[in-house]
Amino acid sequence: MSATPRNSRFVTFEGIEGSGKTTQIQMLSNHLEERGIDHLLTREPGGTPIGDQVRRLVLDPGNTAMTPTCELLLYAAARAQHIEQVIRPALLAGRLVLCDRFKDATMAYQGSGRGIRLDLIDALHGLDTLSIRPDLTILFDIEAPAALQRARARDHTRSRDETRFEQESLEFHQRVRSGYLEMARQEPGRFVVVDARGTVEEVHHRVVGAMDRFLTTRGAPE
Repeated sequence: MSATPRNSRFVTFEGIEGSGKTTQIQMLSNHLEERGIDHLLTREPGGTPIGDQVRRLVLDPGNTAMTPTCELLLYAAARAQHIEQVIRPALLAGRLVLCDRFKDATMAYQGSGRGIRLDLIDALHGLDTLSIRPDLTILFDIEAPAALQRARARDHTRSRDETRFEQESLEFHQRVRSGYLEMARQEPGRFVVVDARGTVEEVHHRVVGAMDRFLTTRGAPE
């Protein structure tokens, strides 16, 4: 089975906690809907009933005893289900897929953040069911202290059932950010690094520009 369907339009949004990527992916989805561009909006972990159950496990702040290896394999299991049940069928149908986090998050968080060897994470994703790759990755970059301040302020207005990573140290989030930036350096053809500072509208304008350039190259779904 090929890693990605031919002429696919698979776009992922990445960034550390508080980078604003979830707000921005929803804004982009609204923008595309207004333009009549068919697309699917999904997220990781999640996107399927099984994936949502895994999401509750890995993001629950009460699960402090979870080991890095357990965390890695739970994310991979949720991703395998997500790819087969949601992402691959949508791409094969010619749809544009927008996904909030994907494999790069695993490389950054479980790899750079937790210290699991990157080649082992790559080997795991060599399985056919996990081998699909994004065509474009939009990385929202912001300094870790500012991002964490945003994330922890946001936590006061939402359920605290998904705050396990916000509780990690500043050093952890700095390692994750460095991991993301290194991946972007290694794959400049796939990554677009967006400055996540500024107003929500300013960042949205940058995202729309990146998406317009991508669709000009790939073509919008019919």
